Amino acid sequence: MSRKLKVAAAQMGPVSRDVPRSEVIQRLITLLRSAARDGVDLVVFPELALTTFFPRWIYEDADELEGLFDKEMPNASTQLLFDEAKNLGVGFYLGYAELVDGHRYNTAILVDAFGEIVGKYRKVHLPGHTAPERRRSHQHLEKLYFEVGDLGFPVFDAFGGKVGLAICNDRRWPETYRALALQGAELILIGYNTPTRDALSDEPPSLRRFHNHLVMQAGAYQNSLWVVASAKAGVEDEHPLMGGSAIVAPTGEIITQAETEGEELVVSEIDLARCSYYRKNIFNFSAHRRPEHYGAICAPNPGTEVSS
Repeated sequence: MSRKLKVAAAQMGPVSRDVPRSEVIQRLITLLRSAARDGVDLVVFPELALTTFFPRWIYEDADELEGLFDKEMPNASTQLLFDEAKNLGVGFYLGYAELVDGHRYNTAILVDAFGEIVGKYRKVHLPGHTAPERRRSHQHLEKLYFEVGDLGFPVFDAFGGKVGLAICNDRRWPETYRALALQGAELILIGYNTPTRDALSDEPPSLRRFHNHLVMQAGAYQNSLWVVASAKAGVEDEHPLMGGSAIVAPTGEIITQAETEGEELVVSEIDLARCSYYRKNIFNFSAHRRPEHYGAICAPNPGTEVSS
């Protein structure tokens, strides 16, 4: 029996450092309205959708830094988005910087069609470093500004199925998909901000784009689930972001993907029931998994680990 859901990856163009929050909210609302006109049930916005990707810089002004974080959600600035979602009957995933009880997290929430938060995830796989490094062409200071998420990988009953959330670098790690799949996740929502150039190598943008889709296709296929991934794209404060927002089927096939590096809706109707075939056959966890032989996966990190 089919369980159909219409989803959209709401790719955003760049959000510059000097763009006011109110303007960003209006852009999100515009995307939400466009999705509603297409009959979409669930919209996925990018990681840190409300701000520029601020871990590029050192902030000397503590007030400026604190202004990038949200202490509650919704709040005075984002309530308009929640109200519009409720009015339209469209749910959404939103990535933002969260400050709670003195702790800072790179966070994503899942909001239902009634404008209510039904799920929250805090990014586990933080990339980057804790201080600027001269050898890098650009900085990535997530480890300075955020703590490792403390919620694990929860799965939520929502939108007629089981939904998991992930953020950017999480998509590169197979453990993300498996931890969610073991809890029955049928749909993983991912927001990301990824540059087209690597800070230490001369990898071409084409290779980085390939890796972006490769990991999500593998994760979807090996765990028999849907992936909806939404990027911030274009040149943001002189930093080119790759885009590539996509919807990936449990077969590992990209059903549809962004055609531009700007504001764009990537829309598809998906059927959550498609997850069951591989889960009952090729990837039947209960029949074929052998966790007794996977101990090394959970062993402490080796001492040969190098700086990321």
